Amino acid sequence: MDGLTISQARIEYGQVEAVKGVSLSVPLGTVTALLGPSGCGKSSLLRAIAGLEPLAGGSILWQERNLAQVAVHKRHFGMMFQDGQLFPNRNVFGNVAYGLSQLPKTQRRRKVRELLETVGLAGYEDRAIDTLSGGQAQRVALARCLAPQPELLLLDEPLSALDRALREELLIVLRQIIGDLKLTVIYVTHDQDEAFSLADQIVIMDKGQVLVSNASEQIWTHPGSKIAASFLGYRPFLSPAAAKDFGIVIEDGTELGLAPGALRMGTDGQGIPARANNLRVRRGKYLAEVAWCHGNEEYRGQAEAGLEMQLSKKQAHQEVALQIYRDGTCVVPVAT
Repeated sequence: MDGLTISQARIEYGQVEAVKGVSLSVPLGTVTALLGPSGCGKSSLLRAIAGLEPLAGGSILWQERNLAQVAVHKRHFGMMFQDGQLFPNRNVFGNVAYGLSQLPKTQRRRKVRELLETVGLAGYEDRAIDTLSGGQAQRVALARCLAPQPELLLLDEPLSALDRALREELLIVLRQIIGDLKLTVIYVTHDQDEAFSLADQIVIMDKGQVLVSNASEQIWTHPGSKIAASFLGYRPFLSPAAAKDFGIVIEDGTELGLAPGALRMGTDGQGIPARANNLRVRRGKYLAEVAWCHGNEEYRGQAEAGLEMQLSKKQAHQEVALQIYRDGTCVVPVAT
């Protein structure tokens, strides 16, 4: 297959097995996000792809070539880390030009200018690294990473140290660059918004293993397991009988997971009776913690409503009616 193929990869640190028999494929010209909580093995796998960690078992192939004996600098991969790891003793030009030493001086300067323009930093060549903002520094790191024209771009949580507004801004820049240059990318993150914004394929990892791998359009509605669904934010999970109260039929042996926003509050008679607590307003909506019962089972979740309901934030408890927005649900097997 064209692209990257990982087969039964294992990575060990002493007695700890950080990656346990992971297999996945990354086609050329696509973006794959490795998504999961801290310590799940995603960064270790990325470092193994780069050649910075040895495999204890399995294989990594690029364009059908086994990389086991290929040195880091001969893989022609680019890697960008969370902190950028810029050289403080070099200015912006010196950092970006680091991987272009083989080019004549005139070509090197022209290439650096082009790269800085690509990342939105035209004219920054002579700036010292310690004068840059966090977002600017990460743009320089990206330009430096792109300079040698890597065949595969490896990004290890490159935006996690930035505030939300900057992350969203740089996500747009990154998505544009990846599309324009038709790059093949593996993007490690614990942030779902980043993964779904950038990736064609999302791989959710936990405890060194792949829980599910699917197209980003499919994985939200078909997470495959309760663990993966929980990581994506689904909760609570309703039994078939509790789901039927809302008019939703699912098979025995499965549960109905509710995504954020799936529970909607209404007035009496518009759904299942429930108690709303901790009411607040966020982004033009009421949000509340809600609780309701099915027989001896009590369910708790977060529900929302439009401000036209005119609920009271001063009341500790309020009676509401709940409905489920069907498109905000998934069906998973009962956890065993």
